[in-house]
Parts: sequence; structure tokens; C-alpha cells
Amino acid sequence: MPIEGEYEPSAAAWVRDQVAEYESSGGARGTTLRDTGLPVVIITNRGARSGKLRKTPLMRVEHDGRYAAVASQGGAPTHPFWYYNFRADPRVDLQDGPVKREFVAREVTGDERSEWWKRAVAAYPPYAEYQERTSREIPVFVLEPADGA
Repeated sequence: MPIEGEYEPSAAAWVRDQVAEYESSGGARGTTLRDTGLPVVIITNRGARSGKLRKTPLMRVEHDGRYAAVASQGGAPTHPFWYYNFRADPRVDLQDGPVKREFVAREVTGDERSEWWKRAVAAYPPYAEYQERTSREIPVFVLEPADGA
């Protein structure tokens, strides 16, 4: 069952605009990160404090029907807000182009993280630079279909 509730758009104008364009076009427009031309997905999650729905464009890192969500925040010293949302409630909705599905997010460590990190850097090479900018290990979540498929 899709996540339901009141949607609170991001305070960042570019995020609000991209989510609106992506969703209003049924996933036909707004599918790349700003000027990079690299594909993104839209992830809907529940705010850990507010309980409101949040939507975030994240780089598309997919492998065998599962996706990675990389909490890079551009190499900032702190995690993005959605990191805490995923930890509090791992149920998320993901839209990849026209396809929307329910997923469960799981933070990965060790060899599994290394494997997904390589995939993430292959999809979006700046992740490697972001890791160099920060002393924290950038968290990686694997999003697995909620229906077990």
C-alpha cells in the first residue's frame, strides 16, 4: 500500500520544481539531475519528526530490481534529512520514470555496502569526490521491493 499522508514540499526550490515536473509528467520529464543529464528517481518517505510525506530526487542506482539511496549530501559533514526518515520508517515509494513501486530501505555495511558503493560511483562518479570531502562514511541504503519480488 503506497505511503499516504500530507505532502510537505522541500524548502529547496530546485527539489520542489524537479519533483513537481517529474510527477506531473508521469515520469516523462524532470528525470535527470539538473544539468548533468544523469537519471534520477523520486523517493517518497515519511518525515521522522513531522510525519509528513517528503519527496526527494536521488541518483538512479539500480541493480536487479533493487535500488541504492546514497546519503551523500554533496560530501557535507552531516547526513541529509531523509537519512533519518529512512531510519525511523524504512517504507518508501520510488518512482522510476512512469513506474511507481513500494520498497523497504535497509542500510548496508561491509562487503554489501562496498558492492553498492561501486555501483553508485559508476552511476554518478562525483560520489567518490563527496566521500573525500567528508570524514563520515557516506551511508548507503538498499531499497528492496516491499512485495518481495
